[in-house]
Amino acid sequence: MVFDQAEVAVQGALDAGAAYADARVVVAKQETIDVQNQAVEAIDRSEQAGVGVRALVGSSWGFFATADVDAAQSAGERAAEIARASAVVPGAPIEFADVAVVSDSYETPHQEDPFAVPQSEKVDLLIGVTKTIQEVPGVAIATANLTFYDTDKWFVSSQGHRIHQHLVESGGGFDATALDDAESQRRSYPQSFGQYETGGYEVIRRWDFPSNAQRVGEEAVALLTADELEDHETDLILEGSQLALQIHESVGHAIELDRILGWEAAFAGTSHLDLNKLGSFRFGSPLMNITADATLPGALGTFGFDDEGTAAQAVDIVKDGIWVGVLSGRDSAAIAGLPPGGMVRADGYNRLPMVRMTNVGLLPGDSSLDEIIADTHSGVYMATNRSWSIDDRRLNFQFGTEIAWEVKNGKLGRMLKNPTYTGIGPVFWGSLDRLAGGDEWIHWGTPNCGKGQPMQVAHTGHSAAPARFTNVRVGVRG
Repeated sequence: MVFDQAEVAVQGALDAGAAYADARVVVAKQETIDVQNQAVEAIDRSEQAGVGVRALVGSSWGFFATADVDAAQSAGERAAEIARASAVVPGAPIEFADVAVVSDSYETPHQEDPFAVPQSEKVDLLIGVTKTIQEVPGVAIATANLTFYDTDKWFVSSQGHRIHQHLVESGGGFDATALDDAESQRRSYPQSFGQYETGGYEVIRRWDFPSNAQRVGEEAVALLTADELEDHETDLILEGSQLALQIHESVGHAIELDRILGWEAAFAGTSHLDLNKLGSFRFGSPLMNITADATLPGALGTFGFDDEGTAAQAVDIVKDGIWVGVLSGRDSAAIAGLPPGGMVRADGYNRLPMVRMTNVGLLPGDSSLDEIIADTHSGVYMATNRSWSIDDRRLNFQFGTEIAWEVKNGKLGRMLKNPTYTGIGPVFWGSLDRLAGGDEWIHWGTPNCGKGQPMQVAHTGHSAAPARFTNVRVGVRG
């Protein structure tokens, strides 16, 4: 019956003059639990449902969405009407790169439905974690949270697509804040905004919050009396979750084809990349191999089909340091003469689909964190993001992390607080000289990637293992 409603929306657009139309009926549930200092701050369960319709008239798109799924036909008609109004000022003709037209379904592999796990069990977990953190002398604030998503999507296009997907995502984390008269310091687990993956409640069990709570509290307190990292150039070793954010900001946004083509500049700027240099531009060292792979089991940017009906796939982005691929949709891929990568998604039924990251990750090397540290005469090891800043061409950046350690003669030394590092994208990636292997390769999840106006939030994945970069400027203030 839901497919029928989507079909009605598409037919409404076609009858109103659209040359192409597609419709998504979406039912999305979300549950969030927040605890601070053993007290429940919020428990929120929400659900939204609706239909969004895209219609193409001439060279112009129209989009219309409604929470009234029974009004699907009029939604299609309104989408075509909007497209027709836009077509009064014509642009370049829009073509679609070919994709397989399928009737198919996809469901996230998961073991435990997170919405079926008793709410009391989830609350008790978070209260217990914050209790353990608070028992560490010097900790002022302990917070913990869990968030779960359950999304059904039915997609129909005028070309014949009929696709149903059921996506399940789970995540959360916790942090400790220590205070003294001069400053505050924070430590987080598994990363600064929690860890999110596709999967059920088994994701939370696997990250074992209780076993890491005391350590996180102790590190937050220890940072209050740690030495400041001084401004200098040195070898920099990045822990996996920080490297994941480095990938997200300096690679992921830069390779979005809509930015490269100048279609999109809102929120995160454009890109320093020139499409004419695809296949020849050196992005990094030969150790740099980046893929956009929406098929990785458990990764947050994994699905069966994007919101244009293109099948999930793995696309090479950087190969042996050379830029070879982009994130694209059917229209942008056609302009660039590339096969579509299946990278168009929308934040809910009431947003227009756009090019988004899937799982943009750095393939592992053949070393290990212990070996990298042992091979470093003098350097700094940084972990867990604290802040980020990057220019509107995704080129010049500065990152801060929660914690760092000095590396001397192949061993970790004193703890360092308020660490930062800075660089220029291709120069920084060109200095990559050691990379940990598959045993330490984790599909880190970013649940809060913003793009567009009105802003849309996407769930993206970034696989990474610890890595070393040479001659990096660290300790910069301001």
